[in-house]
Amino acid sequence: MNLATPDLRAAPAWRSDGWVRALAGALPGLATVQAPQPLPAPHWVARNAALAAELGWSDWLDSDAALALLAGNRVLPEGPWATAYSGHQFGVWAGPLGDGRALLLGEAATPQGALEVQLKGAGPTPYSRRGDGRAVLRSSIREYLCSEAMHGLGIPTTRALALVGSPLPVRRETVETAAVVVRIAPSFLRFGHFEHFAHTAEDTEALRHLADATIARYFPAAGDSAQPYAALLQAVALRTAALMAQWQAAGFCHGVMNTDNMSVLGLTLDYGPFGFLDAFDPGHICNHTDQGGRYAWSRQPQVAFWNLHALARALLPLIGDGDAALAAIEPYKAAFADAMLAAWRAKLGLRELDGQHEADRALGDDLLRLMAQDRCDFTITFRRLAQFGTAPGAARDTVRDLFIDRGAFDAWAARYAARLALEPGTDAERAQRMNRVNPKLVLRNHLAEAAIRRAAAGDFGEIERLRRALSQPFDEDAGTAADAAFPPDWAQHLEVSCSS
Repeated sequence: MNLATPDLRAAPAWRSDGWVRALAGALPGLATVQAPQPLPAPHWVARNAALAAELGWSDWLDSDAALALLAGNRVLPEGPWATAYSGHQFGVWAGPLGDGRALLLGEAATPQGALEVQLKGAGPTPYSRRGDGRAVLRSSIREYLCSEAMHGLGIPTTRALALVGSPLPVRRETVETAAVVVRIAPSFLRFGHFEHFAHTAEDTEALRHLADATIARYFPAAGDSAQPYAALLQAVALRTAALMAQWQAAGFCHGVMNTDNMSVLGLTLDYGPFGFLDAFDPGHICNHTDQGGRYAWSRQPQVAFWNLHALARALLPLIGDGDAALAAIEPYKAAFADAMLAAWRAKLGLRELDGQHEADRALGDDLLRLMAQDRCDFTITFRRLAQFGTAPGAARDTVRDLFIDRGAFDAWAARYAARLALEPGTDAERAQRMNRVNPKLVLRNHLAEAAIRRAAAGDFGEIERLRRALSQPFDEDAGTAADAAFPPDWAQHLEVSCSS
């Protein structure tokens, strides 16, 4: 098939100074130029018109040239690149890994700043480790939708510009069809990139080169520090703490928090066996492959700190002092705790008041214990809590009916009402605040599964309908009543794994 350069007159303005392109020559082993493997008979499955409009690419995304480029059937004058990284998988050093099925198409100048465009599923790379480098439609739909769902929730994430399908058969547990997800991010730089050069380079110069470039481009304040590499590490730790608090507050489970899946910029990266909590279970494991429960919902903050230790070990040759490296990630603990308390307060409609720190923490913790005990739906419980009335005799049944142990809920509700009495403003004002942080709609597994099943039958309309609904998850009219309802019984039997 002809891989000639497409007509780029209406295409993104590709930059020549992207971090991979700029470093590839000076940092041997970072990236390999790799042509994509063309997709036969490519077709659009989904195009994110809202994101395309933000980036000024609406006309281009409607073109045949865009389809050819994003399917991997044509190439830009330079690239694409597959990058090398290493990492710990399920807590065990896995050695060199790399972009096994992702190709960095290039970096584009946009109104949102410089953004990398990556094709996931465009064929094998030097790092595929005997894999086919492909993505299947099923998992690609899940990533496309969840990227945009997380953005709608205000959680830092990679974005999804488009989804390209093909009748090409791809074997996983069964034979499925191929797809390419077009991913967008300021950078796909991972903890694993630093681990790679810390473990494989003969000296520290390659690692230093990568760290210096990262500081100059993404963390310039660290460059002004007397200890720039420790400052870089601390900045990453603080971004990670903020991200973990947002995940926990949304009831989001990543599923594979390996160090190679951790973004240096604090973005949610690599959607595989993810899930949002239905019935609240702190030990919920969304990844069927994770039999030990390493990445259960309640363990995610601790795992993130473990991963920061791995990054600290990688940067230790540059920092030069183990105590300084540990000191750089120590602020993670307080930052996460503060961000988590602020998130639970916001979800409960509470403002920060003097003398209420420990009481508010206990109030949130005790509600979660009751929810876990009675397996209350995470999203629905917090959404309904906005309707909680503080006046004597106010109806509270919309929330109370979610709990089996009504007496325990009533005791908690009395404490909650007393705390709300200290808040300025009316119940209606509080409800508005709460509904701005407690979504009505999240991407539950059964919603994604319904879109996948319809797509398999050739109907892609549900993907766009869901994307639109998930882009405004806090609106009262977000989606349909069924979208925001309790999951159906059949959803309990859905399983996702690393192959998803």
